[in-house]
Amino acid sequence: MRILFLGDVIGRAGRETACAQLPGLREKLRIDLAIINGENASHGFGLAPDMAESLFAAGADVITLGNHAWDRKELAAYINDHPRLIRPLNFPPGTPGAGSVVVTLQGGRRALVVNAMGRLFMDPLDCPFRATAVELSKHKLGTTISAAVIDFHGEATSEKMAFGHSFDGQASLIVGTHTHCPSADHQILPGGTAFQSDAGMCGDYDSVIGMAKEGAAARFWRKMPGDRLAPADGPVTLCGLFVETDDATGLAVRVEPVRQGGRLSQAMPVG
Repeated sequence: MRILFLGDVIGRAGRETACAQLPGLREKLRIDLAIINGENASHGFGLAPDMAESLFAAGADVITLGNHAWDRKELAAYINDHPRLIRPLNFPPGTPGAGSVVVTLQGGRRALVVNAMGRLFMDPLDCPFRATAVELSKHKLGTTISAAVIDFHGEATSEKMAFGHSFDGQASLIVGTHTHCPSADHQILPGGTAFQSDAGMCGDYDSVIGMAKEGAAARFWRKMPGDRLAPADGPVTLCGLFVETDDATGLAVRVEPVRQGGRLSQAMPVG
C-alpha cells in the first residue's frame, strides 16, 4: 500500500495549495491512502466544515485534527456526521466525534487511521499511550487491517519518539504534527513502523510557523498579546511523508519525505 500524509494545512494559502496539488500527487505517487492534518486550515485556527469538504473533494481519505479542533465551533456538529474527520482519541469522554476510523480503500483493503495528542506542553488530556493501546488492540495489522497510520499531535520530540517506539511493529506509520517544522528523522523503526517526529506544515515558511512574521515576532519582544495572528500568504511548501508498506504484514518497507514548492529544499519520491 502507498500512503501519503500531509502535515498541518495553514490558512487559505495552505488549503488552496493542498487542494490543488493533492490530485496530482495521488496520481504521480500512485497513492492508496491520503491523510491530511487540517486543524489550522481555517485562517490558521480550526477547520470550518466547508473547508473540510474541499479537502475531501480534493482527495483526502481522512482528515485529522489537534489542539485547535474546536476553534470553529460549527465543526462539533459536522464531525458527528463525517466519520472520516477525526479528532484526538484521548479527548475526554463525551467529546464530539471519534479518534479513529477504519476506511475501506479501492480493492477492499481496510486501513485504520488514529489521531492522538501529546500532553507535554499541551492540554492535560487523558493518556495518549493507553488510549492508543486500547484502540490498536481491536485490530490486527496484516490481518483485519492492511495498514495503520497514527497522527500524534504533540509539542515535544521526546514524547513523540517515546510514542513511536512504544507502538513500533503495531502500525505502518506513526507521524508527528503540530510544530509545523519538518524534522529530518524519517526512518523505519526496528519493528517495521515508519516514523517521523514532525511532518511539517503545508504553509508559507517565510513566517513564524505559518503565521505572518511581524506580528508573531512582536509578541516575543513585548510579551504582550497583540493583534490576532494571521496566516502568512506567500508561496506554500507542501510538506509530508510518503510510505510504502508490505502487503502481507502492513509494515513499512519505504519512507521518504515530500516537500514541494515554496522555500524549502524539494523532496519527492521517485517510482
